[in-house]
Amino acid sequence: MEEIELYLDDAKEQMQKAVDHTAAELVKIRAGKAMPNLMDGIMVPYYGTPTPINQVSSITTPDARTLAIKPFERNLISEIEKAIINSDLGLAPQNNGEIIILTIPALTEERRLTLVKQAKHESENGKISVRTVRKDTNDSLKKLQKEGASEDEIKRAEEKVQKLTDQYIAKIEELLAKKEAEIMKV
Repeated sequence: MEEIELYLDDAKEQMQKAVDHTAAELVKIRAGKAMPNLMDGIMVPYYGTPTPINQVSSITTPDARTLAIKPFERNLISEIEKAIINSDLGLAPQNNGEIIILTIPALTEERRLTLVKQAKHESENGKISVRTVRKDTNDSLKKLQKEGASEDEIKRAEEKVQKLTDQYIAKIEELLAKKEAEIMKV
C-alpha cells in the first residue's frame, strides 16, 4: 500500500531531522578549541533588530584558543560585547576599538565531565525525538489497519519503522561518541 510507504518516508525524514538537530546541538558544546560556530545563536541588536552575530561581523580564529570578531560597522563593538557577556558562554571579551578578542580557556577535568554530561543530555533528547516519531508512525499504521489495511502489511511496516529507529539511534550514539572523544582529548 502506498499510504504505508508515505508514512515510512515521513518517519525517515522526521528521524533524520532529529539526528541533524542533535548534531547541531552537539556542535554548540565547546571542546576547548576556538571555533567560529561557538558564536552561533548569539544575537546582536542591529538597528533595533536582533541579528545573528555572524551577519554583522567576521569571526576568525587566529590560533587554537582565540576568536577574533571584527564588526562590519565600528559602532557595533559595544553591542557585540554586551551580547557575548550576556550569553551563557562564560567568556570575557576584550576589544581594542576595532576587534573583539575572545580567549577560550583550557578546560579543566571537571568542566570536561560537565560538557560530556551536557552532550549525553542532548543525545538523549535526540533519541527521544526518534522514538516519538516511531510511536506516532506506529499509531498511524494502527489506524490504517482499522481502516482495512492487512495485518501482515502493518506488521511488516512496523518492523521497518523499528529498523529505522535502531538505525537513527545508532547515528545519534555515533555522534555522541565522537563528541565525547573530542571533549575528553587533552
